[in-house]
Amino acid sequence: MEKLVELKLELKKIEFEIDLAREQEARLIAERVVALLAEYGITIDNKTDAPRRARRTGTRVAPKYWNPATGATWSGRGRAPLWISGEDRSQFLLPDAQKPE
Repeated sequence: MEKLVELKLELKKIEFEIDLAREQEARLIAERVVALLAEYGITIDNKTDAPRRARRTGTRVAPKYWNPATGATWSGRGRAPLWISGEDRSQFLLPDAQKPE
């Protein structure tokens, strides 16, 4: 039992040393990158001022069709569900969808 505890303690020490070495290498790499950028006259501030693209947010579309048998709905966009394929879609139109905009 003592051997197991000793091995676990040694493992934790080794993992800590690995993390320290990884951080040190990452720091050295970052310094080299900054030095290369400076050599070509590029500063980090130049890169961070670039405008960022706005993240596209999904918009929900109100359902246009409704299956009375199951209660499933479909917005009319994308691939048609099986329950409406080959059918007259007007019979599945929701009352709100029939109003002209």
